[in-house]
Amino acid sequence: MPRPILATIYPEALRHNLSRMRQAVPDAKVWAVVKANAYGHGIERAYEGLRGADGFALLDLQEAERVRALGWRGPILLLEGVFEPRDLELCSRLDLWHTVHCDEQIDMLAAHKTQRPHRVFLKMNSGMNRLGFAAQRYRAAWSRLSALPQAGEVTLITHFSDADGARGIAHQLEAFETATDGLPGERSVANSAATLRHAIDARVRGDWVRPGIAVYGSAPDFPEHDAAHWDLRPGMSLTARLLAVQQLAAGDTVGYGSSFTADAPLTIGIAACGYADGYPRHCGTGAPVLVDGVRTRLLGRVSMDMVAVDLTPVPGAGFGSEVTLWGRATNGAVLPIDDVARAAGTIAYELMCAVAQRVPFAVAD
Repeated sequence: MPRPILATIYPEALRHNLSRMRQAVPDAKVWAVVKANAYGHGIERAYEGLRGADGFALLDLQEAERVRALGWRGPILLLEGVFEPRDLELCSRLDLWHTVHCDEQIDMLAAHKTQRPHRVFLKMNSGMNRLGFAAQRYRAAWSRLSALPQAGEVTLITHFSDADGARGIAHQLEAFETATDGLPGERSVANSAATLRHAIDARVRGDWVRPGIAVYGSAPDFPEHDAAHWDLRPGMSLTARLLAVQQLAAGDTVGYGSSFTADAPLTIGIAACGYADGYPRHCGTGAPVLVDGVRTRLLGRVSMDMVAVDLTPVPGAGFGSEVTLWGRATNGAVLPIDDVARAAGTIAYELMCAVAQRVPFAVAD
């Protein structure tokens, strides 16, 4: 039989989370961001849960082809735009919308031969300082782009750096509003955190919002708020089973480096999951885990293929018992992925995207 580890995707949870985004912005359209293979969930596996979106936003042309192959005929947006001139040929063929964030991309579009103008999203650098035209250059870029016969409707877009934190979005929103004052076109500024935290402001809702992590069930402003606060459900669970049970005496150690020492007799279980499966090695003693739906903790270091778990809260557990590394257990108990990420000193995005190829996936009914 296959090694007992499984990642399960829940289309109904994705559908629910998408509806939560709509509730936050009832007068705006919603992109489902499916970059990085739908945040590790798999575009094909996530599609049924997300097809209620108004469009799909992503980075990779091959991923755009996959979305079209699933039968999607609505908008697809390339969030980083094109990388070389021939990419525009595929944009024309697949009717892809694309971001323009630099002069070189305008140059490529100006040289592109197309029978139908492209829908473009002109990006402003309002303070994130990754991509986009500086505020003082934005109007000139808009004028040049709008004059091209290859460009159709131009949407105005920016990205917030601190929508999830104390600094907030006011400084970037003001910069964007000032630079775009009087310019025509739809607007898109809100990511997951801005959609949930700041979209009471109509300027934040704009015409399109771009939720990513929240659609997959992680709180975008964790730990200030958790997923339950925002009524988000896990879109993925990672589960394994116990391969063995060990009885420890006081003074016995667990795992490489003997980083955990039992101070009393202890029963532990060994689960079929390790860092080669994408489980974070930086988790260790105290990281949360569910065994048969009961919350307990990891003990010692994460190995390549195995982890040790404390069975004290689950005395009935044994060989074959279910171990939930994150997500939903069979009995309905939930271990938020954000809790695991915090124990690893990282964020849920990384855990979702890092599930290894060797882990089999299933889609829940």
